[in-house]
Amino acid sequence: MRIDAITIHRVSMPLVTPFNTAFGDTTAVESVLVRLQSGAVSGWGEAAPWRFPEYSPESAASAFVTGRDMLAPIVLGTDIPSGADLQRRFSRFKGNQFAKAAFDLAWWDLAARLAGTPLHRMLGGTRTEVEVGADFGVMESVDALLSVMRQAVDAGFKRIKLKYRPGWDLDMLTAVRAAFPDTVIHVDCNSAYRLADIPMLEQLDRFGLAMIEQPLANDDLIDHAVLQKRVRTPICLDESITSVDKARKAIDLGACGWINIKPGRVGGITNAVAIHDLCAARGVPCWIGGMLESAVGGAHCLALATLPNIRYPSDIFPTDRFYARDLATPDMRLSAPSVMRVSEDPGIGTIPDEAMLARLSVEQAHLVASNRPAVVGG
Repeated sequence: MRIDAITIHRVSMPLVTPFNTAFGDTTAVESVLVRLQSGAVSGWGEAAPWRFPEYSPESAASAFVTGRDMLAPIVLGTDIPSGADLQRRFSRFKGNQFAKAAFDLAWWDLAARLAGTPLHRMLGGTRTEVEVGADFGVMESVDALLSVMRQAVDAGFKRIKLKYRPGWDLDMLTAVRAAFPDTVIHVDCNSAYRLADIPMLEQLDRFGLAMIEQPLANDDLIDHAVLQKRVRTPICLDESITSVDKARKAIDLGACGWINIKPGRVGGITNAVAIHDLCAARGVPCWIGGMLESAVGGAHCLALATLPNIRYPSDIFPTDRFYARDLATPDMRLSAPSVMRVSEDPGIGTIPDEAMLARLSVEQAHLVASNRPAVVGG
């Protein structure tokens, strides 16, 4: 398909309440949305590296500039027959997976819309409903956490993910497990620990956790392999898996028992599907992670979560969990307790609300054919 025009937005989406992780408090999520146009049809993609380069080396501002000045000129006015071809064109630029992902996701939405088919069917998804979980960050007190966990469990959520960091660790988890002895729980460390913390991490085995997500450094595989030999609880790699090759190496090293696939972190749907297929062939189960994207990014994650080797409730959230209003329509909603239904409309079945997009945009650029980018804002 020929890419006739590209629009890029950097948006800031205020959260209903701050989300606290090992990186600190986040009050708004910054993401990059890309619109690819082919004739009269448009496809949308979104990647949310957030405001600062804490989760990854990218920020929303850097992803916007990379997309506008480096990636868009490569594809504008050219025919892009496949996601693999798009990735090949982008490969001259190292890293910058979130920036690349926004374009890759938009390409897949556009391709599915042009074909008149839902994205999940184009990807080979095997289900029309997806199980999702509930996540909770670091809170002001353990009692506050237990209260919101009770609400989630009573609402029917089938698993709970808890942020876990120094000072919010074993005592918190002891109280949680005492209150919820049978609930499926895992902890997400966001790279907060090092091998010197093995004695503490070994104690996690007594809590019957489903997994320990990214306990060690964000770019590490080798130390995770050492740790996995010391603990019975499966390690899930998140930040460390930025490519198909990283996933292969992690499996070869025995560094994990699970892999979390975030399309933004790995460069888009093209690479996400390849990682899924590799893991399926190697017997490593996966689940889909998110970055608190709008319904545009959420709908892409939902399509990926229909793939057969997604074996754990994914991090895909109803809009009202984090936002007063979504910037896209329809927004993300549960169709049943702990379940979301996948759209059967062409593509992702979701588009931005133009008024909300304009209101939340920090900067934007629109490129047509061979024209230079016209930058607005910033």
